[in-house]
Amino acid sequence: MAAAAAAAGTGDGGLIVSFGEMLIDFVPTVSGVSLAEAPGFLKAPGGAPANVAIAVARLGGKAAFVGKLGDDEFGLMLAGILKKNGVSAEGVNFDSGARTALAFVTLRADGEREFMFYRNPSADMLLTPEELNLDLIRSAKVFHYGSISLIVEPCRSAHLKAMEVAKEAGALLSYDPNLRLPLWPSADYAREQIMSIWDKADIIKVSDVELEFLTGSNKVDDESALTLWHPKLKLLLVTLGENGCRYYTQSFLGAVDAFQVNTVDTTGAGDSFVGALLCKIVDDHSIIEDEKRLKEVLKFACACGAITTTQKGAIPSLPTPDKVHDLLNAS
Repeated sequence: MAAAAAAAGTGDGGLIVSFGEMLIDFVPTVSGVSLAEAPGFLKAPGGAPANVAIAVARLGGKAAFVGKLGDDEFGLMLAGILKKNGVSAEGVNFDSGARTALAFVTLRADGEREFMFYRNPSADMLLTPEELNLDLIRSAKVFHYGSISLIVEPCRSAHLKAMEVAKEAGALLSYDPNLRLPLWPSADYAREQIMSIWDKADIIKVSDVELEFLTGSNKVDDESALTLWHPKLKLLLVTLGENGCRYYTQSFLGAVDAFQVNTVDTTGAGDSFVGALLCKIVDDHSIIEDEKRLKEVLKFACACGAITTTQKGAIPSLPTPDKVHDLLNAS
């Protein structure tokens, strides 16, 4: 286990292991058009859990990714991107019989996104519990995951096994559902599966849209958010885009304002936010119980999210510490 921890990622501090999907996003070269109208597409590596791992590494943290890629040109490219960005790929498996997932992402005029996925099935869906690098998972101080890996077997069983192993080893469990409705058979099934592991997580981050979806309410307020609280939860976060975020702990709640930037593409902003948060608390979980320190961390995370919206594609726009501090000092 010590060897797994030592080899995992190139950054400092406790290891953050991110589990789930990594894929290729195809983003139109022109904003505000439909897929059919797009004159061309930029190829961009993506997948929320992978984005979080790279966000951590970009900020100087120690990160590893666990998932499955196709044994194809795109899969090999993605594994290379992880390594190039200082993320351990020891937990990556390759499938010779399935392709790496693709997603076509339209950018509306306001920078928001719409998705069309090519997964039938893709390699990430075929990860089995037996393929998991359990030593790597056991060495995690934080284990982060989404919900896309819950959609089908065998990946769902792999997800549940990885969570169980990480928890038994003492990791903090971090959950960002990262709702992508087009991937689910129905909205009801999505809600049911997302909530099926809700009470296992120590930290949960949802967007305002996800809050509305999961609660069935059109209100984005404290009362609505607190219906998602569970007794073992340490921190619940609701991100509000250009309006910052709200935070809820066992002892206090509050809000952090966003940073005003020229938004080009919101892809990866939430992942950047989560990576920054995890990077700051991995070695000191007591920050969650200290409102003053938590607000400083969330301000840093909001700055990371804001910077990520200022250019196209998630991974190229994930910030370095210098860029974050420049924004914080300018505000």
